[in-house]
Amino acid sequence: MRVAVVGATGMVGNVMLQVLAERNFPVTELIPAASIRSVGKKVSFKGQEVEVVSIPDAVAAKPDIALFSAGGDVSKAWAPKFAEVGTRVIDNSSAWRMEEGIPLVVPEINADAIGENDMIIANPNCSTIQLVMVLKPLHERYGIRRAIVSTYQSITGTGVKAVAQLENERKGEKGKMAYPYPIDKNCLPHCDVFTENGYTKEEMKMTRETVKILQDNSVMVSATAVRVPVQGGHSESVNIEFNDAPSIPEIRQILQNCSGITLQDNPDVNLYPMPRFAEGKDDVFVGRIRQDYSNPNAVNCWIVADNLRKGAATNAVQIAELFVK
Repeated sequence: MRVAVVGATGMVGNVMLQVLAERNFPVTELIPAASIRSVGKKVSFKGQEVEVVSIPDAVAAKPDIALFSAGGDVSKAWAPKFAEVGTRVIDNSSAWRMEEGIPLVVPEINADAIGENDMIIANPNCSTIQLVMVLKPLHERYGIRRAIVSTYQSITGTGVKAVAQLENERKGEKGKMAYPYPIDKNCLPHCDVFTENGYTKEEMKMTRETVKILQDNSVMVSATAVRVPVQGGHSESVNIEFNDAPSIPEIRQILQNCSGITLQDNPDVNLYPMPRFAEGKDDVFVGRIRQDYSNPNAVNCWIVADNLRKGAATNAVQIAELFVK
């Protein structure tokens, strides 16, 4: 099993290497690839240093699987070239997600969306993944009419530059800005770029990707995405309206029985999900489940996940594991 990691020197690429090792993915040869400026650098994998190669060289090596986390432009240009030489591509960018005929996959939910001849598989947006992990089992039981989501997203979702900005601000030092404003002691209702309808691309990703994954155009999603000065994971406040009045105890039971979900829902002892404790873990954490007093058919909940792991790297590796099976 020869595995290429395209974007291996980036933040998500580095976590992909960690997850491959942690989950004992059967890598017989690792092919880390990145831009020309990173060629010759070394990445660590299972205690060994492996030299980074160019993307064309990675294609020439004809790996069995290529995990992509190098941005949409790179994915658009190079994913088809890998596919042409027989490599299964799992792409973490937004380049292929809404493309007709490209599976958009969260393995616990819709692994069966992948066909035998599918060579490019899209990894959903990090915020979408943790949202649909909770929505899917509840949709199967009650039928969801709409979900209103407010996100509280970690700076790690923006990348190394954002982490450096926060660290500089906390030290009182000037440096390059990943955001148009300071992020320390601040919240920015601005994830990705604004579109013509007033929503950001991040907000529209959640809306469109959720519908595609659930395979139900009747489900309506409205999102407000906010960047917060947090490392460790994304949080979401979600209001879910069902077709019928739900049972809170049954919702808790359904979620507790779902693979990949950890229920943390006991306010009496201050038990609820937080990014501080989700960091480094692969599960999606859900709590604060309660009736919406303004709507008998709706509930509120709080969802947290490590955006670099289940929101990106772990989900991609889980997709790769489907091919091994």
